[in-house]
Amino acid sequence: MEEFLSPGLVISLIVVAIGIFIIAKGLVIVRQSEVMVIERLGSFNRVLESGVNIIIPFIERPRAITMIRYLRTGQDYQAVMSDEARIDRRETVMDFPGQPVVTTDNVTVSINGALYYQIIDPRRAVYEVANMSQAVEVLAKTTLRSVVGKMELDKLFESRAEVNNAIQAEMEEPASKWGVKLTRVEVQDISMPEEVEEAMRLQMAAERKRRATVTEAEGEKTAAIAKAQGQREAAILNAQGDKESAILRAQGEQESIRLVLSAIGDSEDNKQTVIGYLLGQSYIKVLPNMAKDGERVFVPYESSALLGSMGMFRDLAGSPEDAVRSSLKKDGLRAGMLGSSGQS
Repeated sequence: MEEFLSPGLVISLIVVAIGIFIIAKGLVIVRQSEVMVIERLGSFNRVLESGVNIIIPFIERPRAITMIRYLRTGQDYQAVMSDEARIDRRETVMDFPGQPVVTTDNVTVSINGALYYQIIDPRRAVYEVANMSQAVEVLAKTTLRSVVGKMELDKLFESRAEVNNAIQAEMEEPASKWGVKLTRVEVQDISMPEEVEEAMRLQMAAERKRRATVTEAEGEKTAAIAKAQGQREAAILNAQGDKESAILRAQGEQESIRLVLSAIGDSEDNKQTVIGYLLGQSYIKVLPNMAKDGERVFVPYESSALLGSMGMFRDLAGSPEDAVRSSLKKDGLRAGMLGSSGQS
């Protein structure tokens, strides 16, 4: 038994055990999307990427980074701080609690935001700032107060995207010094006092009522304009029709007078007689319409004279229409006689 446990064998076993321990301590497997910052004797040495890596135990060791994360339970947030040797390079979201912010119109609102960031340079994230996540959070809160403090409450609700872009633009330069890239900032919830919220409801109702009144007035205006345009076009068409009708009537009367005068002669007395007869006919046509307006009809003095001249015209030469017919008959008889004489 003593020969089996010789000093050389014991030393060999100890050396093998120490070697296995050293290899186990020096063999480091880094997962995908993770890195490790390695220090040698207290100073930065290198960054281990994903895969199998070997370090020197007791001489080289990973440098941990302090991270703060919030656990949300209902409306409450609980901060959890941890030291992590493996640095996650994926995009991380920081959902920090709501912050009281005062707008330019002196309204205090509580804004809850979310910050999306990614660690680009692990060495700077470890050595350039003591607590990277806390620094980013404080920077986001102060920038949020600065940006929102320059805006009014109504403008804040209308331009959330503008607020997000402004916060991201102001945080980009200081965050880049810490090896952090800000991908986007989102304003999630905006809470305000109850009295301010009630005032906004009343203002919204009044604004909607005003818009409805304006819309109704514009509709009535449009309808009135369309109606006026229609009446204008109808009046123009009626006037054009009356004009053409008057022209046709005048042409017809002119032709009638010409035919009568050609039949009975165009002396001055005949002209006066024909004009009187035509005026008398116009009076006779108007009399039935005048009788509809009342039981008594007052006939002008001139109309009785015209009616008398019409009777005298009929007694002497018959009606103008009879004169025209006789004239046409004579012209036809004369044309027939001339035609027969020409044939003979």
